[in-house]
Amino acid sequence: MRTAAPARVLMQCARPARAPMNQLDQLKQYTTVVADTGNFKQLAAFAPRDATTNPSLILKAVQQPDYAPLLAETARAHHGAALDEVVDRTLVRFGLEILKVVPGRVSTEVDARLSFDTPATLARARRLIGLYEAEGIARDRVLIKVAATWEGIQAARALEREGIRCNLTLLFAFAQAVACGEAGVQLISPFVGRIYDWYKKAAGPAWDESANAGVNDPGVKSVAHIYRHYKKFGVATEVMGASFRNVGQIVALAGCDLLTISPELLASLQASDAPVIRRLDPAEAREAALEPVSHTEASFRYALNEDAMATEKLAEGIRAFAVDAGKLDALIQAL
Repeated sequence: MRTAAPARVLMQCARPARAPMNQLDQLKQYTTVVADTGNFKQLAAFAPRDATTNPSLILKAVQQPDYAPLLAETARAHHGAALDEVVDRTLVRFGLEILKVVPGRVSTEVDARLSFDTPATLARARRLIGLYEAEGIARDRVLIKVAATWEGIQAARALEREGIRCNLTLLFAFAQAVACGEAGVQLISPFVGRIYDWYKKAAGPAWDESANAGVNDPGVKSVAHIYRHYKKFGVATEVMGASFRNVGQIVALAGCDLLTISPELLASLQASDAPVIRRLDPAEAREAALEPVSHTEASFRYALNEDAMATEKLAEGIRAFAVDAGKLDALIQAL
């Protein structure tokens, strides 16, 4: 006669299987997730550590009913101040709201129209950090975003020596990454999606999407190369992949120091439980067969000139951010 199974065994058998982790939670095991948005009311759902903003994201946000009053309130509170000061106060106001939600850092960008002016970039960066400090925010919770031109990199070098941490943006070329590492900047944001866009457009009808997806995506390959170079040669600068077009680009960079992701793609990651495996590993990078690279101003400018994609996308990015900065100016002037 068969004896009854012990109650403890029956309870174990009845225990439901653990639900699989979604892709966002899996990604967080390998990479610090950052939200790429000015819409701070969306942030809590994804629990990012940091958040990044740029002129286009802020412009988009202030044109929404939820955020338009914030712009109007800031403009009224500083009526009579110079336009550029009101703009900076608006950017900081959004940053302050974001910092109420994220436990880490917020990135706030210097006006892109100053991308080739080192002294002016320094002045605006110092004012931004001063506005944050006046609100009781410590410097280590703010990253000042600066375009990765030669002039921007030199401004960041000086700012880092003052304890003002920088995020070098609009980064498309390996030469930009090398110069940023040599300048000792805190973080760089190589733009995956915009690199992908350029190569896809350049290839035209010959473009093979499946052959250029995942780890073979040109934008993914660019970030992976930078990551391995930094880890191989002990460069302390953090690598944060940015500007994603699809989830495939994101999961192909699992293991990168940070990834800044739009709310739409964060939601897609959260809705899927497909497996995410680590693609970038510092121990493997340290074993990579790479040669050291260094740049003077002359060699930096020549290397950038030789990279048609980077030259075009850097110029295009600065122009686009400058246009949106002008639109934000106009909104403020109209109040």
